[in-house]
Amino acid sequence: MSKRFADSDSFVRIRPKGGSTRRDRDRDTETGHDGRFDEAFEAYEDFFRADDVLEPDAHGDHDGPPQGDRWSTWDQSTPTEKGPEPRPRWVVTEIGAVDTEFGIVKTGKEADVFLIERAVPGTDRRTLMAAKRYRDGQHRLFHRDSGYLEGRAHKESRVSRAMAKRSDFGKQAIAGQWAAAEFAALSRLWLAGAAVPYPVQILGTEILMEFMGDESGTAAPRLAQLRSEEADLEGLWEQLGRSLSLLARDGFAHGDLSAYNILVKDGRLVIIDVPQIVDVIANPRGRSFLERDVRNVGAWFVARGLSERRVDELTASLAFDARLD
Repeated sequence: MSKRFADSDSFVRIRPKGGSTRRDRDRDTETGHDGRFDEAFEAYEDFFRADDVLEPDAHGDHDGPPQGDRWSTWDQSTPTEKGPEPRPRWVVTEIGAVDTEFGIVKTGKEADVFLIERAVPGTDRRTLMAAKRYRDGQHRLFHRDSGYLEGRAHKESRVSRAMAKRSDFGKQAIAGQWAAAEFAALSRLWLAGAAVPYPVQILGTEILMEFMGDESGTAAPRLAQLRSEEADLEGLWEQLGRSLSLLARDGFAHGDLSAYNILVKDGRLVIIDVPQIVDVIANPRGRSFLERDVRNVGAWFVARGLSERRVDELTASLAFDARLD
């Protein structure tokens, strides 16, 4: 494995598209998940069947890909488990493609991210992706499980019981629900035009998404890692405001935003880690989540010279966009 892959610290790239609608929603007072995700979750229900294995299956070809690689998993995801259309041209959909793993990019409490190259052998058709894999119940620290499950029952009662009892299968089903929540959120936010990575596909507890970095596999830095002399403070603040405004107009806040889950590539800003996005209308604490997002990221900008007044102005503007005032 190349050392640059193992040392990389973040991932994904942006590409906005347009349009989304507001619906009636259910209430989850802890996480803000709502009825607008029900249809998306129904598309991923197969992940949580007790008879299913929640890890990606092996390709059926007996010859197999080169040792250490795997066949592309594209054909194992259903149409609803693939990213929104029109898909970017860089997405490799050929069934004969091979996925090669180059090592870990980022570790976290709930998931790890790996660098994957999907390429068609014998051609120059290739792309780098980030594979985010939610950990199983034995190796995961899901501090948000309780609040999440209060608002998200499963249509199969045995799965709900397993999740409530935290059995091994139940914990795996929880991991699958978090993966599904993030994939649904990424798809929705991409279509709304927010600066999030393009979600390529989901399979069980693995999400494949666009890699933000260069062709050598060097990942883009987090905003928190950016040196002051490298930052276009005004430009980055304007980009942040546009994306947060798009979320607010659709009734959402990130819910856990900070300078550590924003990436910057060649002056372009992208927001990551979105499984917990909050419905600011249905959630009684919605406004506080919105304000906290702006305050947390704003602290990084203020420390580098941005006026605190700009932070207050953005908070007020987002509340207006979300129709909280």
